Amino acid sequence: MKNNQPSAVQDYLDIDIGNQQLTIYTDGKQDRHYPVSTAKKGAGELMGSECTPTGWHKIRAKIGAGQPLNSVFIGRRATGEIYGLDLAQQHPQRDWILTRILWLGGLEPGKNRYGQVDSSWRYIYIHGCPDQLMDGSPQSHGCIRMNNADVLDLFNRIEVGTKVYIHE
Repeated sequence: MKNNQPSAVQDYLDIDIGNQQLTIYTDGKQDRHYPVSTAKKGAGELMGSECTPTGWHKIRAKIGAGQPLNSVFIGRRATGEIYGLDLAQQHPQRDWILTRILWLGGLEPGKNRYGQVDSSWRYIYIHGCPDQLMDGSPQSHGCIRMNNADVLDLFNRIEVGTKVYIHE
């Protein structure tokens, strides 16, 4: 069992910042692994830090059901755009949020919930990004980035309320 894991948690996501990997645990056993990219600035909970928050979270919302692969999202809304090289060249500074969004909510008051450390208020997501950015290194601004096919697969496997444990 992971640190601080309630004994009743059998199905959850484990995000290992050090290994840049997300693992689905089903019935307490490893089920599936995906590569991820967490924050370039490392782990941390403070609002404005651009760090990936640690500790226990839950999926508070699933956003983007039915949207095509590589759909572009701004402010949790699909723009109608599909990411490609032309769009990337038109908006070179955009932090791309693509395909699906799994919005995280912290479960540990004072660590990742409420006040200046609240993961929901920080808009921390698991989301798709341009696949070429997935090179095994931490590169995000705080969120957990995934390949588009992987985030679609994950989105279809889990439910709102699924627990997520993020650690170094």
